[in-house]
Amino acid sequence: MSDSHSLPLRNRAARLASAVFLLSIILLNGVAHLSTAAAQSVDRWRSEWPNTDFAIHSIEYREILSGGPPKDGIPSIDNPKFVPVAAVGNLAPTEPVVGLVIAGEARAYPLRILTWHEIVNDVIGGKPVTVTYCPLCNSAIVFDRTLEGEVLEFGTTGKLRNSDLVMYDRTTESWWQQFLGEAIVGEMTGKKLTMLPSRLESWERFAARHPEGSVLVPNNENLRSYGQNPYDGYDSSTVPFLYRGEMPDGIEPMARVVAVGKKAWSMKLLRESGKIESDDLVLTWEAGQNSALDTRVIAKGRDVGNVIVQRRENDVLRDVPYDVTFAFVFHAFHPDGDLRIE
Repeated sequence: MSDSHSLPLRNRAARLASAVFLLSIILLNGVAHLSTAAAQSVDRWRSEWPNTDFAIHSIEYREILSGGPPKDGIPSIDNPKFVPVAAVGNLAPTEPVVGLVIAGEARAYPLRILTWHEIVNDVIGGKPVTVTYCPLCNSAIVFDRTLEGEVLEFGTTGKLRNSDLVMYDRTTESWWQQFLGEAIVGEMTGKKLTMLPSRLESWERFAARHPEGSVLVPNNENLRSYGQNPYDGYDSSTVPFLYRGEMPDGIEPMARVVAVGKKAWSMKLLRESGKIESDDLVLTWEAGQNSALDTRVIAKGRDVGNVIVQRRENDVLRDVPYDVTFAFVFHAFHPDGDLRIE
């Protein structure tokens, strides 16, 4: 090939090499910026968390964002107060509660309270538990808080990862991912809490099932605007708050899904079917529960229905842990999970 023909080719090759070089510099600078920002965040955290071992972690620190409040700025309930079902007069029939039954003892934890505290450290039926609710994920999960023979107590860090509550234990001040029940920062990193069966159900359904049960009430009625939703209209938004991860395909990110481990079903699919059977799991849906994240007054939220998830064991149905969360949450924590939309 003559020089007259090869010169343009050499020029194009040189321009391409230059562009690749510049792009690599930009990407390296971006990574360096993220690394620097993450390091600066850890440096700031150390002053507030001197007992947390930040040298141990299973996630990238850049994934953790501040939700606004400081450590324990959203106060956990550590000495919960209960009243009998018959004594409750301020809960609307369709208001959502977390219903928990252990060793014959039944308790309801209204979302009108959990929304403002996110964590309740309790003992029910002789078992130490932590009842958790992350409003930004609509994730209500109960854990056994005994781990390797030690009873842990949990509080809020004020941090979020994938818009989900990051808790901490007050023994080692390790940080835990609420959605997974897994420690992600500190001495406990990699350890997991056991999820316990509970139901996100309407108040009237719990009261009908357990008329002799008890219900969580505020220790101080004036501490928060109980019954009010501080996230007015959140579950009608098109994008989640403080989330910068990948969105799921084929479903709106804020659509509700029913998650059981690494499997999930869209609420729309379950609502239209009324009942879904998958292997030994049986999922059912019935109307009559307010969304806690719709209108300003929780009792006036739109009907999102009641979900029960059970496993068939020798022709007996037994409750199993499940979570009614948003599609973006399930996808964020289980990107390779099985999400059934139709």
